[in-house]
Amino acid sequence: MQSTSSEQALKDYQQALLRNPKDTVAQINCGNLCVELKRYEEAAGYFRRLMRIFKTNLDIRNALCYALQEFGNESHAEGRYLTAEACFEEALENQPANAAYLYNLGNAQRELGKPKEAALQYEKAIRLNPNDADIYNNLGNVQRELGLLDFAIASYQKALDLNPYLYHAKVHLVHQKQHICDWQGLEVDISTIRDWVKNVPQAQISPFAFLAMPTTTANEQKLCANNWVSNRYAALIKQGETLSFKNKLPSKNQKIKIGYLSADFRLHPLAFLVSELIELHDRSKFETFAFSYGVNDKTNARARLEKAFDEFYDIRNLSEIDAAKKINEHQIDILVDLTGFTQTSRSGIAALRPAPINVNWLGFPGTMGMMNNNKPLFDYILSDSFITPPDSESHYAEKLALLPHCYQPNDRKRPIGKQPSRESCNLPEGAFVFCCFNQSFKITPEFFKVWMRLLNAVPNSVLWLLESNTWAKQNLINQAAKNNITAERLIFAPRMSIADHLARHIHADLFLDTSPYNAHTTCSDGLWMGLPVLTCVGDTFAARVAGSLLTAADMPELITYSLQDYENKALYLANNSTELEKIKQKLHATKLTSALFDTNQFAHALENSYLSMWQQHLNTSKSSDKATK
Repeated sequence: MQSTSSEQALKDYQQALLRNPKDTVAQINCGNLCVELKRYEEAAGYFRRLMRIFKTNLDIRNALCYALQEFGNESHAEGRYLTAEACFEEALENQPANAAYLYNLGNAQRELGKPKEAALQYEKAIRLNPNDADIYNNLGNVQRELGLLDFAIASYQKALDLNPYLYHAKVHLVHQKQHICDWQGLEVDISTIRDWVKNVPQAQISPFAFLAMPTTTANEQKLCANNWVSNRYAALIKQGETLSFKNKLPSKNQKIKIGYLSADFRLHPLAFLVSELIELHDRSKFETFAFSYGVNDKTNARARLEKAFDEFYDIRNLSEIDAAKKINEHQIDILVDLTGFTQTSRSGIAALRPAPINVNWLGFPGTMGMMNNNKPLFDYILSDSFITPPDSESHYAEKLALLPHCYQPNDRKRPIGKQPSRESCNLPEGAFVFCCFNQSFKITPEFFKVWMRLLNAVPNSVLWLLESNTWAKQNLINQAAKNNITAERLIFAPRMSIADHLARHIHADLFLDTSPYNAHTTCSDGLWMGLPVLTCVGDTFAARVAGSLLTAADMPELITYSLQDYENKALYLANNSTELEKIKQKLHATKLTSALFDTNQFAHALENSYLSMWQQHLNTSKSSDKATK
């Protein structure tokens, strides 16, 4: 009722302005009512006009700044944040010691990709208001983005000291500690977060960070995603219902339009999975559209993708609503989100429902949840029967759309650099090389202890790890020392181009996978290069991907189901060079014939899945039409 009366009041004041455009009281009331109705862009228009009249009125300036910031937060459009940045900079000219302005300026600059500038604003705000936990949390966020993980962890800890119930700060803290392989107190912290997921639904627990935490279950991950959707997407879902996007059913011979939504159409692991697939789509049945909201890195990978799609649109500067309108204007039939709840997520676009069918695939290894009314954010999740066996169906908000072999595509055209020497990789001659090129946050204490026991059991061996960050490197060296392993037996591979990274795989003997977050693209990379990948299967989506890839590669002998079997198998292969060589020869012999790298077969299977989804939609639409007649 309040909303209805406010809307009527707004109409009355707008009528008054039509009669007398100079009525400043009516303009103030219009601005305030627009704020109340969360129509922030309109509110900013009224306050901006008032500022021309009352140039030094701080109340009006405050109202304008608030409206712009809320509109910017709501829209995620770069242009809005530029406006908000300019507004807060102007406000600070009048109130340079206003911590709230500094904080909001920092927020706008962070959204504009200016983390250094944002950090400066947050630091100024903290000097003025040293007891504000939110400022410390946001400072931690930009420090994390700048790679200053030690400072970020300290900022999150300070935020929690000030407010122990700043839930998202706790999640950030734990996830960054995982990134630096600092496992002290990890079990207790994760237990606390699991309890929040179950008992504090309003807590802001990132689903991505949560699924990477050891001991979390598939059911808890679904609950976490449900809470996230209810907290973050309720307003957008409701707005989507108001927008009520319409889609015409295509005629009998009309192509189905597939829209791919992603931040990663660039030099990124995603590109090395989907590029060839997009090129192979059957153009007689499908039209492909890219909706890209990530940075254009101007690489060959980006250029190839721009060419692969029938139509490629950069929607980075569009708000969620404008992006959804653009998708609907093109009458997309199936919208596929390739990013999900990762750091650069803009799944809010899909929440507005600009297409009849939403599909969750590839970017986020788990369910993306549902609202309290049991409406899922996505209709389908693309998977396979290994990752999501029948008894796991209840752990997903989406319907399971199972591909026949494996849920992950592969690009057979991925570039491979010149093979480096063993010496240039800092690997000792004659040593057996265990390796794991997974990101550091995936390494858990339990698996690292297994790796240390393997190094102790195989004296002439080393462990080759990806050099993720300096703190992880030192912490892992320290942990190794506690297990009587000297520092020189841990070799850290520096980051380099994907082509050169693939080329150096030749010097590894056995890839040791992690759990509960397996190697995904990293597993495919290893298998493509003929490197055996040993995995230990868990119960969640992220913990079953490598097993799926190995099954599709016809390498079930590299799949284990317990930590003990994993350790035993690794030790056996390290001590039986003949058996390991057989596996490597099998990998090389079957690489181009296995289902894992048969991209043509994968494209056909994926298209059949899309056709099945579309037919189900048509059947449902016909049933609805009959019911209303």
